[in-house]
Amino acid sequence: MSTTAGNPEASAQLLFPPNVQYNSSRLYAVKFLSSCFAGAVAGVLGLENTLGFALFILSTLFTAGCLYLKCRSRPAKYVPGGWWELVNPGQENIFSFVLVWTLFYGM
Repeated sequence: MSTTAGNPEASAQLLFPPNVQYNSSRLYAVKFLSSCFAGAVAGVLGLENTLGFALFILSTLFTAGCLYLKCRSRPAKYVPGGWWELVNPGQENIFSFVLVWTLFYGM
């Protein structure tokens, strides 16, 4: 029986740092592009208030679901945060969404 099964610190040491860094940068890029695209869609459709943020939440969940499938249902193997890291939109992505949303809404 493996000793790392019950110890999360020992299992985290099994992740190769350059691969984790590469995966995190790709994850950030995908989430950033997804939030910008959702902001553009919300602006073009003229969504306001809660409907715009509902679109952002739906796009975040859809992106997380696609990434979950890409990780073969084991995100903790590729990203240290696991599922939470896929779902967490990040503050900078929320701001990017609002920026692109207002840009396309004003056009």
